[in-house]
Amino acid sequence: MIKDSFFIAIGSLRKRFLRTSLTMIGIFIGIAAVVALISLGQGMQNAINAQFASVGTDKIIIQGTTIGFGPPGQNTAGTVQKKDLELVRKIPGVNRAAGRLLRSVTTEFANAQDVLFAASLPEQSDDRSLVVEANNLKVANGRMLKAGETNKALVGWNLWNKNVFPKTVALGSKITLNGKNVEVVGLLQKIGAGRDNAVIVNENDLRDIVNAKEELSAIVVQTSEKPSQLADRILRTIRHDRHQKEGFEDVTVSTSEELIQSINTILGVIQAVFIGIALISLFVGGIGIMNTMYTSVLERTRDIGVMKAIGARNSDVLQIFLIESGLLGLIGGAIGVAIGIGLSKTVELIGRGILGNVLTASYPPLLLLGALAFSFTIGMISGVFPARQASKLPPVEALRGD
Repeated sequence: MIKDSFFIAIGSLRKRFLRTSLTMIGIFIGIAAVVALISLGQGMQNAINAQFASVGTDKIIIQGTTIGFGPPGQNTAGTVQKKDLELVRKIPGVNRAAGRLLRSVTTEFANAQDVLFAASLPEQSDDRSLVVEANNLKVANGRMLKAGETNKALVGWNLWNKNVFPKTVALGSKITLNGKNVEVVGLLQKIGAGRDNAVIVNENDLRDIVNAKEELSAIVVQTSEKPSQLADRILRTIRHDRHQKEGFEDVTVSTSEELIQSINTILGVIQAVFIGIALISLFVGGIGIMNTMYTSVLERTRDIGVMKAIGARNSDVLQIFLIESGLLGLIGGAIGVAIGIGLSKTVELIGRGILGNVLTASYPPLLLLGALAFSFTIGMISGVFPARQASKLPPVEALRGD
C-alpha cells in the first residue's frame, strides 16, 4: 500500500506542477541558506584549525595590550621589551622563546607608494627557526633570509601575485621601506589571514627603518608542557616584575588552543545567527506546504470519497497526503542542497582571492543528509493537519463533493 500511496502522491504533484514549484520556494531557499552558511563556516573552521596544527599547538604568544594600566611614567605600559624576552626565557617550562617586531611602513616600488606591514626575523638562528615555524613561513621562489645579512627582504604572496604596485615585485627587485632600500631575495607562499601583504626583513634592519630600540611587538614561546599552565606562570612572572595587580596587566598571554577556541566560538555564533534567519524561510515554506495541502484536500474531495467507497481506510488516506507533503519538503530540500552547494562554491572562489585558503567550503555527509531529513520532516509536519482532515471525510459527503 505504501508503494501505491507513493505513486498516487507523485502523480498528484506532477498534475499540479506550477503550484508544487511555487510551494517549494520557501523550503529550498531556507535549505540553500543553511547548507551554504554551514559549509562555509565548517570549511573556515577546518582551514583555520589546519593552519594552527601546521605550526603546532605548543606555542604561546605574549603581546602588549593597547592601553597600559601600569604606574604613571612606566615606559613599558602596553608593550613588551627585550628585557621581557630575557625574563621569559628563564621561566621553567620554556623551551624556546623569540621576539618579533611588527610595524606599518611606507613602501615604495615602481614609482608607487603604499602603507604595508613589515615584520622582523630574529638574528639568532634558533630564535629565527621558531618564528619561521610559528608563522608558517615558506619560500615559494628564491631563498630564506640569512642571519646577519642586511638590506634584504622577503615579500608576501600578494606582492608578487597581485597588482599591489604598477609592476610585479620579483626576485632582485629593490623596494623602499620608510626611505631605506632593500632587495627582494625570497617570495613567500600564501599564508592567508591578512598576512600576504607583509615585507619581512632582519630585526636589525627593521629597528633601523622604524627607529625602534628595545621594544618588541610579540614574544613567541614554545613549550613541551601544557601551554595553558605555562601561560599562567608567564603572566604571573611578568605581573610580578612590573609590580601590577592581577587583572590590571598590560600584556596578554595567549595559547594556540585559546586562539582556536576563540575563533571557533566567533564562527559558531555568526553561523547560529544566520541559520536562525534562514529558519524563518523554512517556517514560511512549511506554511506554504500546509496551505497547498489544504487546497489539495478541497480539490480532491470526490477522489477521497471514491477511495473510501472501494475500501480505503482512514489511515490509507492519511498516508497518501503525508507522503505527498513529505515529498514536497524533500524535493524542495534536494533543490536547496544543490543551490546551497553552488552558492558556497561561488563564494569560495570569490573569497579565495581575498582570504586565501581560509575561505573553503566543506560538505560533511551529515550536513547534506541532515538537510534532506530536516526538509522532509518539515513537509510531513506541515501536512499533518490537512491529511487528518482528508482522512476523516465521511465517504458519502466526500462523494457528494460537500
